[in-house]
Amino acid sequence: MPKSEKRDSYRLDKKYKTIRLELSLGILFLISLVLLGTIGYSWIEGWSKLDSLFMTIIMLTTVGFGENQPLDQNGRVFTISLILLGLFNIGYIGNKFTQAILEGYFQELIRLRKQRQIMESLDRHYIVCGFGRTGRQVTLEFAEEGVPFVIIDNNLEQVHQAEHEGYRAIQGDATLDESLLKLGITRAICLVCTLPSDAENLYTVLSAKTLNPKIRAIARASNEEAIQKMRRGGADEVISPYITGGKRMAAAALRPQVMDFVDGILSSGNSSFYIEEFRLDRNCPYLEQTLRDAHLRSRTGALILAIRRVDGTLLGGPGAETRFLEDDLLICMGTSDQLRKLNQILSPLDQSFTSPRQPHN
Repeated sequence: MPKSEKRDSYRLDKKYKTIRLELSLGILFLISLVLLGTIGYSWIEGWSKLDSLFMTIIMLTTVGFGENQPLDQNGRVFTISLILLGLFNIGYIGNKFTQAILEGYFQELIRLRKQRQIMESLDRHYIVCGFGRTGRQVTLEFAEEGVPFVIIDNNLEQVHQAEHEGYRAIQGDATLDESLLKLGITRAICLVCTLPSDAENLYTVLSAKTLNPKIRAIARASNEEAIQKMRRGGADEVISPYITGGKRMAAAALRPQVMDFVDGILSSGNSSFYIEEFRLDRNCPYLEQTLRDAHLRSRTGALILAIRRVDGTLLGGPGAETRFLEDDLLICMGTSDQLRKLNQILSPLDQSFTSPRQPHN
């Protein structure tokens, strides 16, 4: 984030803290005046605590009820001082209250409370750090897929823009543990770091992996050196827009039809075929069976492109004698209906899968 944006965010946050402090001090001083008046009348006039409190409230609010009991000379001097202090205090509170309304302090409190409620309700969600050009594209894809996600950005204007587009977003520093905990990092399944600085992305990945070692972390990097550092820092996948963009442009020039097909099945636009992944758990009825015995292609129409074993081994274009093992990750291609049928067969106890590009419940 540019330094000017950080300064603006810092000033805005400082302004809200100043307003909150000034209002708190004004209310605290008013409470102190009530206690002072009650104790003062009890001591000077010898009244009961209830009579002293009643007199104090009358004087501070200047409602004009008059004296509930006659005052001696010392009592009158004390009353004059109490009225002057009360007028000053109430005027101060009124001024700060008006300032808070005009500067949107209470609206901001309501917005933050709603954000807190939203964050507490999130579970198995995705976290997008940064709402710049890359972050916007990521959120567009997530929105098309219907997956739950939340955005964090240090720039308040970016946060308002994200909320205007209908996304859940909060202002904060993604490199801080406190900010990630607010986002429910311990319940999230994936973190996508699209911050403009390699250092910020690295710090965010380190913090996320410390708070939730099981989370999948995907980070943006600007060069090869940064890619290596982020992988050593715990990132599961590191993407360089410059390197990836260059390879994509070269492939589009050399193999345009292939790239059009791949883009169609990977993007969130209209497409006839999609690529999805399915993990085989212990409830899968086809464990230890071969592809030939399972007859998945003839029963669903979906094509198994590859199988990744739990040890990381990738089997591309698995043959008929390839056996299904527990925790295998199947990479499959097919239409929306074909992939839904495949999920129903492989995971009969889990029907949470929805058609690609369709909103999740």
